[in-house]
Amino acid sequence: MIHTKALRRTFKGRRGAVEAVAGVDLDVEGGQTFGFLGPNGAGKTTTLRMLSTLLPVTSGEATIAGCDLRHEPAKVRQRIGYVSQEGSSYSEVTGRRELAIQGRLYGMSRAVADKRAAELLETLELTDCGDRKTKTYSGGQKRRLDVGIGLMHLPDLLFLDEPTTGLDPQSRARMWDEVRRLRQSGTTVFLTTHYLEEADALCDRIAIIDHGKIVAEGTPEELKREVAGDIVLVGPEGPTDKARDVLKGQDFIRELTEEDGDLRLYVDAGETALPQIIRLLDGAGVTLTTLSLHRPSLDDVFFHKTGRSLRETAP
Repeated sequence: MIHTKALRRTFKGRRGAVEAVAGVDLDVEGGQTFGFLGPNGAGKTTTLRMLSTLLPVTSGEATIAGCDLRHEPAKVRQRIGYVSQEGSSYSEVTGRRELAIQGRLYGMSRAVADKRAAELLETLELTDCGDRKTKTYSGGQKRRLDVGIGLMHLPDLLFLDEPTTGLDPQSRARMWDEVRRLRQSGTTVFLTTHYLEEADALCDRIAIIDHGKIVAEGTPEELKREVAGDIVLVGPEGPTDKARDVLKGQDFIRELTEEDGDLRLYVDAGETALPQIIRLLDGAGVTLTTLSLHRPSLDDVFFHKTGRSLRETAP
């Protein structure tokens, strides 16, 4: 459904050219939910806007839903739906009218557009507010209407740019249900997000982007398996120098890094490593303020690839 090769986007700034997307290679199969995960400013939205024909490509190749992105943009637009971060509804128009207008723009007759709008209002649980102006909608209702606008013309591929940013937990859960429903119906979904749990819960495959480059790609489980074993976070009281010197070079520690006053240890078996860590530090007179053990997460994958936590870069 999506194939890109060396996709780049360069912006001209006062201090010279800025490469926002630096040679992205992607392959997204039809019928799957593909997640584009990364911090704000990593190049997620720029890539998505190129793939949806909203931003010209500086260089590289892309095929979207069987159409050449650079030479057949009109055909690409016929086959895709796009939901931006900002939303696309007009405050003085009803939700039903918004959907119908979108259908007419894609060539539907009035009767067909009205029927499709009614179907989407029911599917998205918006029937009760469908004839109210969208300025009266809650944040969750507006976001579901945005998805409905993107789906109005029955696209093969739906782009969702940060679909749950700013939503309360209940509205976010409902949006997750909608994405899962789309996946079950056979629609290919390409979503950008900086929420780790969202990517883990919804996506068949994930690409992690940082500074305009793909740093990892695979299923959530494949990516987490790259960070083999367990992770122990050690928080010593005061500077980490003494604790680091004691633990560095121990056979049971495969890798040791430092993060905001804590030591991050990669070990094969956390249950057996913890007692050894405690004995070593206690014997050296190092007082601990925190000590925790956990299985690898997508944030650990991001940290392992980039040297910083994605959670800390999220707003």
